[in-house]
Amino acid sequence: MLRVQRVWKEYDGVMAVRDLSLDIPKGEIFGLIGPNGAGKTTLLRMCCGLLDPTAGALSVAGVDVLRHPREAQAHIGYLSDFFSLYDDLKVWEYLDYFARSYKLPVATIPARVDEVLHEIGLESKRDALIKGLSRGMKQRLGIGRAVIHHPELLLLDEPASGLDPKARVQLRELLKRLREQGATIVVSSHILPDLEDFSTSIGIMEKGMMVRSGPVAQLRAERSARLIEIQSLDEGRLRAELQSRGYQWESGRIVFSGDDEALSALLLELVAAGVPLTDFHEMKQSVEELYVAISRNEVQ
Repeated sequence: MLRVQRVWKEYDGVMAVRDLSLDIPKGEIFGLIGPNGAGKTTLLRMCCGLLDPTAGALSVAGVDVLRHPREAQAHIGYLSDFFSLYDDLKVWEYLDYFARSYKLPVATIPARVDEVLHEIGLESKRDALIKGLSRGMKQRLGIGRAVIHHPELLLLDEPASGLDPKARVQLRELLKRLREQGATIVVSSHILPDLEDFSTSIGIMEKGMMVRSGPVAQLRAERSARLIEIQSLDEGRLRAELQSRGYQWESGRIVFSGDDEALSALLLELVAAGVPLTDFHEMKQSVEELYVAISRNEVQ
């Protein structure tokens, strides 16, 4: 759905994006992670044709963004980190305005506006003035504007910034619904827990470079150390059995480097040895922990 090939972007002698390549398949929710100044916004603006790269190529749904920007943008919905709202318009008027801007067939616009209002959960605010909406509602309205023309690719720059916890939960649920309806979504954020619940893949940016990218499960599997939490009614016996097998049991956990078959074998051995287990499970690394581990090992 999105292909970035060896893209560079320079501003007044400063390299904002460096030799970056990325492929995002259809149906992904891709979390673009990195600190402020890593180049995330610059990358998204190039992907939707608002900035020309210094070098490299970008395509959306097979359409070259540089050569055919209008055709490419028909496939894209974009929400910048700071976007404009017209306070004196009603909610439905705002969506109607952008539906007409995207040149949707006029006869289909009223039904499409109602459909989007339902998708973003603002049906009850249909006739409300925008200036009376909460921050979370305004953010959902911005996403509604970005999806009004049925884009295949949705690019969202820091969409959860400034939202309270309830609004963040609502935003995550909205993005998951949009994916279920067929959208491919790229979400940038430096607040990593915002991406934890719904990202299928992540890309880690540092100093304009893509340090690592791929499915979350794959990146977790690539980390050699696995944390296994084990609890027992007889901690002394558990500790002794683990030590006899070369494991140090600390804070209820061991570090395990084997595969799933070896992990299953360890569980069977402990049970056969008569250890009264109450818990035995792998502690999955969070997106935040993955980011810290990868950055520590791979960023100079």
